[in-house]
Amino acid sequence: MADNRIYTTYQPLAPIISPNQSTTATQTGSANKATTDSNFNQLLQQEITGVKFSQHALQRLNSRKIQLDSTQLNKLSQAVEKAAQKGAKESLVLMNDNLAFVVSVKNKTVITAMDGANIKDNVFTNIDSAVII
Repeated sequence: MADNRIYTTYQPLAPIISPNQSTTATQTGSANKATTDSNFNQLLQQEITGVKFSQHALQRLNSRKIQLDSTQLNKLSQAVEKAAQKGAKESLVLMNDNLAFVVSVKNKTVITAMDGANIKDNVFTNIDSAVII
């Protein structure tokens, strides 16, 4: 039986751009490139630092005067990685220097932060795991 199908190669059509639109298209293209570069840099920075902080967590850190050094941030990142390996989604990270963080493991985002005074007599909800470091 013979193959009666017709095979046609299609060439993509270039969009028609008038001279006035070409400068706008170039400007838009450069703006998109800048946005893409910015997004890439943000993602790269997040991967380097490990975790990011939500706006709520930043407010809590400021209001409670909690300052984290690089070793504490590394411990927090390692705790989030351990929780991710176990399949956790929302985790409570307790640090031995009287700090607690509720972290979205999937997004690697700290949702809220507490110091020793705020940890006591508190109920932690919507978590499925705890990491004690």
